[in-house]
Amino acid sequence: MIRITEETVQPFETDHIELVRKTAPECTLFLKREEEAFPVTAGEIALYGSGARKTIKGGTGSGDVNVRHFVTMEEGLEKAGFTITSKEWLDAYDQVVSNARVTFVERVKKEAAELGINAVMYGLGKAMPEPEYQIPLNAPGDLAVYVLSRISGEGADRSKEAGDIDLSETEIRDILYCSRKYKKFLLVLNVGGMVNLEPVMEVKNILLLGQLGTPIGDVLADILTGKSNPSGKLAMTWAPIEKYPSTQGFGDMDDTVYSEGIYVGYRYFNTAKVTPTFPFGYGLSYTQFEIGEAVVSADEKEVTVKVSVKNIGAHAGKEVLQLYVSKPSVKLEQPYQDLIAFAKTKELQPAESEEVVLAFQTTDMSSYDEESASYVLEEGTYWLRIGNSSADTKVCAGLHLDETAVVKKCKNICPGAEVPGFKIDAKKEVVTAEVPVYELYAARIKTEEVIYSAEPTELPKTTECTFEDVKNGKVSLDDFVGNLTNEQLAYLSIGMFEDNAGMGSMVGAASKSVAGAAGETCQRLKELGVPTLVMADGPAGIRVCTAYKMVDGKAKGMDNPLSGMLEFMEPEQLQMIAAMTPKPTQEELDAPVHYMYCTAIPIGTALAQSFNVKACEKLGAMVGEEMEQFGIHLWLAPAMNIQRSPLCGRNFEYYSEDPVVSGNIAAAITLGVQSHKGCGTTIKHFALNNQESNRMASNSIASERAIREIYLRNFEICVEKSAPETIMSSYNLVNGEHANNSKDIQTYVLRDEWGYKGTVMTDWYAVGGMMSQAGGRTDKHAAGLASGCIHAGNDITMPGMQSDFDDMLHALDNKDAKYPITRAELQVTAKRVLRTVLKLA
Repeated sequence: MIRITEETVQPFETDHIELVRKTAPECTLFLKREEEAFPVTAGEIALYGSGARKTIKGGTGSGDVNVRHFVTMEEGLEKAGFTITSKEWLDAYDQVVSNARVTFVERVKKEAAELGINAVMYGLGKAMPEPEYQIPLNAPGDLAVYVLSRISGEGADRSKEAGDIDLSETEIRDILYCSRKYKKFLLVLNVGGMVNLEPVMEVKNILLLGQLGTPIGDVLADILTGKSNPSGKLAMTWAPIEKYPSTQGFGDMDDTVYSEGIYVGYRYFNTAKVTPTFPFGYGLSYTQFEIGEAVVSADEKEVTVKVSVKNIGAHAGKEVLQLYVSKPSVKLEQPYQDLIAFAKTKELQPAESEEVVLAFQTTDMSSYDEESASYVLEEGTYWLRIGNSSADTKVCAGLHLDETAVVKKCKNICPGAEVPGFKIDAKKEVVTAEVPVYELYAARIKTEEVIYSAEPTELPKTTECTFEDVKNGKVSLDDFVGNLTNEQLAYLSIGMFEDNAGMGSMVGAASKSVAGAAGETCQRLKELGVPTLVMADGPAGIRVCTAYKMVDGKAKGMDNPLSGMLEFMEPEQLQMIAAMTPKPTQEELDAPVHYMYCTAIPIGTALAQSFNVKACEKLGAMVGEEMEQFGIHLWLAPAMNIQRSPLCGRNFEYYSEDPVVSGNIAAAITLGVQSHKGCGTTIKHFALNNQESNRMASNSIASERAIREIYLRNFEICVEKSAPETIMSSYNLVNGEHANNSKDIQTYVLRDEWGYKGTVMTDWYAVGGMMSQAGGRTDKHAAGLASGCIHAGNDITMPGMQSDFDDMLHALDNKDAKYPITRAELQVTAKRVLRTVLKLA
């Protein structure tokens, strides 16, 4: 770890920001583009919109990054040589937003009071809808850019009201006016998720810029002037919110029924033949591409598709090839098509070609049959479709399987779901294309039968030893764990906490070694030589304090962790906090200031839109470098829940509605981070954390098939391809049991079916009910338990409280406990934690 005592920009900052600036255009795409309108030469420009000066670099909450500075759209355009003619409009808009914020905060406080809920908890993550206003759009010039922004964050979902998912009347009016007034007009979307563009579809040029981190304004200028070429594709379907089947019942405070089953995103739109505004996988750039004929090779183990791609436009650029499969439906219903593989070209010059190879395991086409608890390949023909979006695919080959093959025999998980049948009245397409059909034989496909965990056996006590003895190979880890007391085992399965300190620290800033880091593992076995692991939030970069002092051996941040909550507090609450805040000691006043300025990378949704695993791996490696120098062992990222609905307030952190995209991008980020010694990722939130409304006690009700094929599949891909060091379980329940207390999810699937060897931790304050109680609501479903985590195979309860420790010891060998646990089970979880400590610390 290095401690930086100068506030000047460090060389690593410059290098990392430049890497993000170079990579970010791959995360962007044109939704609409008029030939020859753009790019342009720098000159006069009328700049309007909510994101012009108040640019959004990323979402709020744990997904935010405390940066030295980020480049706004206004700043980026001026740096590139543009003269902004609309300064009066921008100044007037600043005043409108300032006034609207006061009204919004008062509204949130009033609503919280009416609901009997703590205003701070109720306001967490809530985004202020775009206000209505009248400001003249009279800036001179022929070129105008309107930047429409949206922000969302942890703790609150998005709204169907105007100014969030839907555009406000003011936005619609002003965008259409600019489109008609100015000779050249570009609508730029500075958003982290879908917005309904149906009312402004007459606009001829629309750029989905997204939220790209530190250099976002520079990236816009690069694209506008043609220095960079967008090459991304949508990782989520865009359509009016009422067209998504997931909208019905979304955000229920107690039970959210996933009634659409496997028909998530494009799987629904394609199958039901509902035309979206913009389909999954769609995106335009400054150039065009020609996709050649596919050459396919296939057997019972692997399928390979080779396709030639040619740049037939006038600009250098990249194209994304997408391979889908349409499965036969014998017993199991199937969507029209499923993405099975994707690949991105290198940058192709005009008239240049490249052969792109897409490959997948044949068994990846299997589906889950709940009745037999097996993954199966049903007999019939699997049609492969190649294209550059889900709405533009053509059949390139067929794979005919002679009879149904059982790929993997499992056990049923997560019982208790009552999900109504979801039927789509759509005729199955009859494929008439003359393409090669390859014969596959079920007898050649081996059936894997999962062996599930038995109850663990207690490790015996041996001669006394230290953790240093384990590191030196003098004794085994089993020997060390066998000698630990029950109390020591419990401490290892809880994060760092102080005795009887209650919450003890701010959520998301519970580390003592690194200021502003989210937490640490147990420090109570230092006398035995056990070091701690430091964890920092993500996933758009490392979230730590920008400045700190070392006081009495502890890192004390100088950033205010309550800054985002103060406006929702009453005067007496502010006075109480001020009175409780200790005055700095002379040692603290005299201590030198250290600096930790990290780099914000594009949000998860934007990374997925790149469809470029190599580029994502480089960004992961960049994050790993900053982790190394600031003493972070575990990055609490990537966040990779499925984007089930555009209403989820945390979608900006997540990658895609598709598990193949989500799993592969998360794996790439993980491989990059873990290429640095002592650094690991924590993929999250495992699993079915698809809404923020009452996230601590919301019950996700889904069929087992949907759970396995959609909501667990992305985690499975990431685990298999990158072996993340740790996984974070989710707050929510799954079919009536908290995910962190579910042995089905944390052991039977994760460890027995997937072979995962790492450590699992809870989200912060996920058990015991303290956070739910702080909100003031009486929930239908009881809180999870720390003892339940041990029973399930969830190794660490974070960040740790005295009540978690007490609950574990109470449940030890107690048949009357809700989750009775044994010393052997405590040894299992403690051993996994220590194994990760050995590897990283």
